[in-house]
Amino acid sequence: MQVPTFAVHPTFLGAGTAAAEAAVQIAGIPFDLGVTNRPGARFAPHAIRHASRMLTDGDNPDGWVDPRRLPIADLGDFSIALGDIPESLRMIERQAVDHSHLLCFGGDHTITLGLLRALADRSGDALGLIHFDAHPDTWPDNFGQALGHGSVFYHAINEGLIAPHRMVQIGIRSPVPRAVWDWTLDKGVTIIAAETVHETGPATVAEAIRDIVGRQPVYLSFDIDALDPSQAPGTGTPEIGGLFSWQALAIIKRLRGLAFRGMDVVEVLPACDLAEITSLAAATLAWQYLSLMVENRD
Repeated sequence: MQVPTFAVHPTFLGAGTAAAEAAVQIAGIPFDLGVTNRPGARFAPHAIRHASRMLTDGDNPDGWVDPRRLPIADLGDFSIALGDIPESLRMIERQAVDHSHLLCFGGDHTITLGLLRALADRSGDALGLIHFDAHPDTWPDNFGQALGHGSVFYHAINEGLIAPHRMVQIGIRSPVPRAVWDWTLDKGVTIIAAETVHETGPATVAEAIRDIVGRQPVYLSFDIDALDPSQAPGTGTPEIGGLFSWQALAIIKRLRGLAFRGMDVVEVLPACDLAEITSLAAATLAWQYLSLMVENRD
């Protein structure tokens, strides 16, 4: 008997919690110590799980797959060190390293550094990176603080966790110092501005992404502020002129067959959300990613 959406178990997509046989493990990371504007993203994992119940009453019509076929397991939330960013990142890394394929819900974007460190510990190789965001997140520091959500990929590049020539950023449009922009491009990163997505369309952008990251292992990091505030008001650093949710989904749908090693969705701020539309967008982006994992497995 099918369970009504409002009664689905309060995990992501109603998933069980046994990780041993899971192809993808789900984890929340309730961390927002690295933000530079509105706090509160620590409450996002619960909100995204709650919104995901809307996605449990049928197949994904794009490919006619159900992500719950993988199977998946919801591990609950990772532990963090309250008030301590470096130790929190070490704890995230330690908790993530034993899991073969994670889909994580932040929390702010700082968490991605711990997750990438864990992947490097497992494989020893630099990953490609598909990064949706309004901001490049390659500032050398976080307003004088060594670690934070604006500096995560500055550190990831310098630590050799990602291969910058196989890194592409989509949706960038925020104010940014020219020195930060030039440093990012000089490292070999490709930046696709939000306006370019609007002008050229998702199919063209997806083709460019595939050409950049190639067939080698790649990680997907989706900052919800890549979406326009009209589509995702519940975020800490909104920037106008962003992607529409259909554009982001259309791009991700066209990334079939890539060698994904994990995904995170970050910067959802439930206190500023309206009618769960930001949390539902985050859940749906993750659901679409899991749909790709079903197709890769099949």
